[in-house]
Amino acid sequence: MGLKGFVEGGIASIIAGASTHPLDLIKVRMQLQGESNPALVQAYRPAVAALNTPNGYISLHIAPPPRVGLISIGTQIIKSEGAAALFSGVSATILRQTLYSTTRMGLYDILKQKWSDHHSDSDSTAKLPIMKKIVAGLIAGSVGAAVGNPADVAMVRMQADGRLPIEQRRNYKSVVDAISQMSKQEGIASLWRGSALTVNRAMIVTASQLATYDQAKEMILEKGVMSDGIGTHVTASFAAGFVASVASNPIDVIKTRVMNMRLEAGGVAPYSGALDCAMKTVRTEGVMALYKGFIPTISRQGPFTVVLFVTLEQVRKLFKDL
Repeated sequence: MGLKGFVEGGIASIIAGASTHPLDLIKVRMQLQGESNPALVQAYRPAVAALNTPNGYISLHIAPPPRVGLISIGTQIIKSEGAAALFSGVSATILRQTLYSTTRMGLYDILKQKWSDHHSDSDSTAKLPIMKKIVAGLIAGSVGAAVGNPADVAMVRMQADGRLPIEQRRNYKSVVDAISQMSKQEGIASLWRGSALTVNRAMIVTASQLATYDQAKEMILEKGVMSDGIGTHVTASFAAGFVASVASNPIDVIKTRVMNMRLEAGGVAPYSGALDCAMKTVRTEGVMALYKGFIPTISRQGPFTVVLFVTLEQVRKLFKDL
């Protein structure tokens, strides 16, 4: 397998990521719904500066805007920002898939082959126990996430930018511009903001997605339900997408919020870390806030996983004799 596994996985991941980008953007916007906006409180400070309150602060309750769903947000984006806005940050998505998914897909295949009792493509998956597939996914996901985190941060920010008031927008021109500006304004370390969350999410997604696909495909073929064709690949992909969505959504919400938070000079960060973000989210919005954006997540994860694995199987056929 070797290098070929990385190339095959990379091609399939880039195609899947680019084609489902609008759904991912809507998911990010939904996950940020209900989040408190420190900038609004800052705007009130001149008016309350004379009040005799500790440290000059005053508690203000600002009602969040009403929450809307997948179709409403998509329509709203098109009306207010234009249809092209649905592809905001697509350059970051492509870079992220190139770094993150190419690494995780290729490494997963290498580990799967290495740990299998058989070394042919047809036997390796079937002979590998489910727990070894999961461990391979955990390792591959963690390495891929560490490599792709800068592009992930840039992608989240570019996707979320349109929801901010014009004067607060970052207006990154491309993923290169985003990474360059973050490095200059916030330091190199900002490129790995939320990396612990990214790694944890990637481990969960990769282990659940790849292991479920392999296991579902194996079961379908063993029971003779379908032959090894598009039908089997699509069915196994949907199963993998559903499991990955359920397992990863809570940490994805926290990751999105931590990566998107704005740090003003001399200001206080909205969250001190992942745990603080999770606690504040649950405290102010309820436990189910961790499943915000689940409908677009599964709406995106389903098609993404189908495109990913169907494309991967076809690319493997093309590269089989290379």
